[in-house]
Amino acid sequence: MNIRESLLNGKSFIELMKEFSVSAEDIKIQDEETLFKVLPRYHRDVLKEDICIEGKNEQGSVNFFGTLHYNLLNKLAVFEMQGFEKINLVC
Repeated sequence: MNIRESLLNGKSFIELMKEFSVSAEDIKIQDEETLFKVLPRYHRDVLKEDICIEGKNEQGSVNFFGTLHYNLLNKLAVFEMQGFEKINLVC
């Protein structure tokens, strides 16, 4: 299970996506592969990292900035949003 799927298991993250009209298929976690390459060096059960999640909707895209808390043993993820930016499509 990847981070995106773990986040989508939580009700609060799904509600956040609904609020911005972003569907689950249109979510991308930037540098997700890099997070897991660095992880073995730290030998931790919980990953805490600042990330950017990009979501797309009909009006354009939304970038969510915040901290990811990811429990590797239980495959649980929580996103603590600190801010966002909307990028509207130019017609």
